[in-house]
Amino acid sequence: MLRKDFLRPKECMDVNKEVHDDVRTGVQTGASDDRVWSGEWVAERLGVELVGDDMLTGLLGLALRRNPKRAHLLVSNVLGKHVPQSPSVVYGHGFALGRRVRDLLDDRQARQAVVLGYAETATGLGHSVCDGLGLAPYLHSTRRPVPGVAQAGGFEESHSHATSHLLLPENPALLTGDGPLVLVDDEFSTGNTVLNTIRDLHARYPRRRYVVVALVDMRSAADADRLADFAREIDARVDLVTAASGTVRLPEGVLEKGQALVARHEAETTLAADTGASAALPEGGAAAAVADRGAAAGTDGGVTDAVAEDSGTVPPDDSWAVSPDSATLPAVPAEQPTGRVTRVDLRWPRGLPDGGRHGFTPAHRARLEGALPAMAARLAEALPARARRVLVLGFEELMYAPLRLARELEQVVSAEVRYSTTTRSPVLAVDDPGYAIRTRLVFPAHDDPADGAGERYAYNVAGQGFDAVVAVVDSAADTPALHAPDGLLAQLTAHTPHVLLAVVPSYAPEPPRVPAERPAMLPEPLRGPAFSSYAPEEVGWLLQDLSDVTLEAPTEEREEAIQGGGAHYAESLPVEYQPTEQYQELFHSALEASAARLAQAVGVVTETVLTEFPHSRLRSSGGTPNPRPVLVSLARAGTPVGILMRRWAQYRHGLDLPHYAVSIVRGRGIDVNALRWLTDRYDPAEIVFVDGWTGKGAITRELAQAVEDFEKSHGSTGFDPEIAVLADPGSCVRTYGTREDFLIPSACLNSTVSGLISRTVLRADLVGPHDYHGAKFYRELAGADVSVAFLDAVSARFSEVADAADAQAKELLCADRTPTWEGWAAVERISEEYGIQDVNLVKPGVGETTRVMLRRVPWKVLARSGAGRDLDHVRLLAEQRGVPVEEVADLPYTCVGLIHPKYTRGATGADGKAVTV
Repeated sequence: MLRKDFLRPKECMDVNKEVHDDVRTGVQTGASDDRVWSGEWVAERLGVELVGDDMLTGLLGLALRRNPKRAHLLVSNVLGKHVPQSPSVVYGHGFALGRRVRDLLDDRQARQAVVLGYAETATGLGHSVCDGLGLAPYLHSTRRPVPGVAQAGGFEESHSHATSHLLLPENPALLTGDGPLVLVDDEFSTGNTVLNTIRDLHARYPRRRYVVVALVDMRSAADADRLADFAREIDARVDLVTAASGTVRLPEGVLEKGQALVARHEAETTLAADTGASAALPEGGAAAAVADRGAAAGTDGGVTDAVAEDSGTVPPDDSWAVSPDSATLPAVPAEQPTGRVTRVDLRWPRGLPDGGRHGFTPAHRARLEGALPAMAARLAEALPARARRVLVLGFEELMYAPLRLARELEQVVSAEVRYSTTTRSPVLAVDDPGYAIRTRLVFPAHDDPADGAGERYAYNVAGQGFDAVVAVVDSAADTPALHAPDGLLAQLTAHTPHVLLAVVPSYAPEPPRVPAERPAMLPEPLRGPAFSSYAPEEVGWLLQDLSDVTLEAPTEEREEAIQGGGAHYAESLPVEYQPTEQYQELFHSALEASAARLAQAVGVVTETVLTEFPHSRLRSSGGTPNPRPVLVSLARAGTPVGILMRRWAQYRHGLDLPHYAVSIVRGRGIDVNALRWLTDRYDPAEIVFVDGWTGKGAITRELAQAVEDFEKSHGSTGFDPEIAVLADPGSCVRTYGTREDFLIPSACLNSTVSGLISRTVLRADLVGPHDYHGAKFYRELAGADVSVAFLDAVSARFSEVADAADAQAKELLCADRTPTWEGWAAVERISEEYGIQDVNLVKPGVGETTRVMLRRVPWKVLARSGAGRDLDHVRLLAEQRGVPVEEVADLPYTCVGLIHPKYTRGATGADGKAVTV
């Protein structure tokens, strides 16, 4: 579902209004051309139009570039990349967008969110949005590979001059959560980059919600429809938050006309550089020629000496204040002295990342906030006393640290402070008030880029009247190329008398620490009575004990977090339901009434497994092989069934079957470390997966995919992903005891009928890559435990149902047991009929409905007309929780539980019907 939440221009202007008044329609030159739109030159020559919000031309100008896919360039006046701007304006726009995202998400989801910015232009904007959001970590894509840091994703920006983006988080779990992913770019032109990003990350780390943030949304209607269609395709909610919106109208043949115009102006610039002419050019000016000429010659107007700290003779400050009109003057004569470079030690906090290339957390932000005043004070002390106009110049992806330094400096000095950064993007410079890029400096790359040497650019710096430039680079870019005669510092000193160089340490994550001695194998299974109330021989739990960790949360809070995308259901536990005396009596009554039926279903499914288990699969160490499958139950609902199957095999055939419990999590897969332990000891072909019942078949599909993924990644083959279940009302499996939807009393309770073990937990801060999934042992509930009593009550009926179970198993073995998946089809019908829009909120069958009543926020219960005692406990729970029970004819299940869709995509009204928002 696609939603759009515009941040209106007026709301943008409310942030730091006193500095927003300085956002003008043209490049900030100090000249009296503020009434000229900085896109006018391109619009007149190419017929390009910006159509949209009133503030659009104030936010954007136009320029030209040599690009085979797009001739024009939208140049932001508030991004701080190409156009020097007040740092408060730049930061304020991003921060305001972040506040809007926080209002959209609420604090709970904001804490679960991750903000992702795009390199290079939006790295600082993304940081600022994250600051406005306040509670989330930040990561930006990068084009700089870092040795030793694993790539967590990547995508292509098809229209860019440098297309490949890498994602290199220090914490591999940063992108694995279910919370909203907030994607931040400077402009939203076609939506291709966002589509490519979501497509790549959703395949790796699926989630329910994405928020796309941009200063301007300039997509066509067709492009907007593509994103909406894509959101529906992946079944995710996508919100848009923008400062302004509109479209770019391009006449026919604009690409060819733009390329021809660029070629003509580049030829004129070359001619001006060759002749040294300063005469007016037909469609431009000498300023572009001045800036480009020095770059082409490697001397920039006669700057031939290497720039060193405090080098050169410095005249009085006023004599080197560059006039606003200097953009029309010829190059600086070679015999004139150059400006001076002074290195300033910022004393950057040790270990604080220089940006979001590897992740930037709220804790990092707090450290930076504390250090900024002292660092800005050191810069202020190093500035010339009479500096009236100062530029803080960042470096490519390093945008946020320079921006925050500039904003802090703006607060402590009387000079006018502007902020922009260098860039990889080649853009034509034309000295005209109606053109966004008035001048450009060209210099070689100086950070040893992975894609090789190339030109880099600084726009609207030359001829802008800056008395001082503070160049902020990271230590990876503080190379001899930076200080070379044709390097960035030499280019800057040709146009300003004072250059301060501030170097921020490049943050490189420490390599992961590997313990000196690592266990050769995974831990042995946990067993009772130390873990669970089951006898140690009944089941081994391939889990880790999290009993001492507080994981429980109120049901309503969990529901809001789960449905809002802020948390995965496996990251917390519901508060254990404490049954009333009336409910306990109902459980015992149901157990007495259904024990024989349960015992027969146990016999049928166990006999089916044993009969179909081929002797040839067994690993034999000599002697005659016996059919001895290894039961692996899916904790926790499958574990009592696994124990009962083990007891039946013992009672009927004298077989002592190994039985283990493992964790599987919807959307996350099976515990691969548990599978590793099993494959170290057993042939995968010996393993039979066991569960309690099927609903719509989600776990059936999850297991099949998880086994396939495990076999591909670990090279172990031979698993049969088929699940053996007690009841298969959804017709999802081939091996079952019955396809009737009846009450299985073990579904009536939680841990107190499951060995006092909680549902399994999978959370990145608790479960490492080499750990089993976790669970809790509720020892304190021993007084209410009926786990063994349930098993004994069913086992006691084995003898009276043995013959019937054998006969029914033989009938099933001769019958067509092909799954029809009619349960899934029914769920989809119900979801559509009741306007829920999410099949995960429809829980079919008695067992699943009971889970809804005990662990989730129920909306209503659909009961098949005429359902009898199998629903007594459901009706009691519904009465206790105030949930209506609606009788439905021809329901394929005895009942269906509907989770309240209040917090789902397409929020619902009071009547539960979906409404458009």
